[in-house]
Amino acid sequence: MAKYKYVGEFEFNASKKMLYPYFSTASGLAQWFADDVNINNEDKVYTFIWDGDETKARLTSNRTNHHVRFDVMDGDDDNNFFEFKIDMNELTQSVYVRITDYSDMDQEEANELWGSLIHDLKEIVGG
Repeated sequence: MAKYKYVGEFEFNASKKMLYPYFSTASGLAQWFADDVNINNEDKVYTFIWDGDETKARLTSNRTNHHVRFDVMDGDDDNNFFEFKIDMNELTQSVYVRITDYSDMDQEEANELWGSLIHDLKEIVGG
């Protein structure tokens, strides 16, 4: 199956410190990203549940208040991952979240999915 790289950048009216738990914790991710999220702390494997289907991903990179990367463990040899980077424009003091998603979703599907998810997150954080 073909793989596509999606990169989207979204502005938030919230601090990096406030946003970070929504990308790095099971409870934060379950509020906007998946129906439920479980973590095996021993091997840093997150189980994301959508409509009863499970997807496992390993937390492979993490820097507090800056970024989180998950490598999807789907059995394929292809490297599927998604990453959240939180940046601040020093000049305007605006906070941006850059999402990189390397998966089998084409650009149109990814735009629709991430746009909807980020809308949900903005409603939660008020940003």
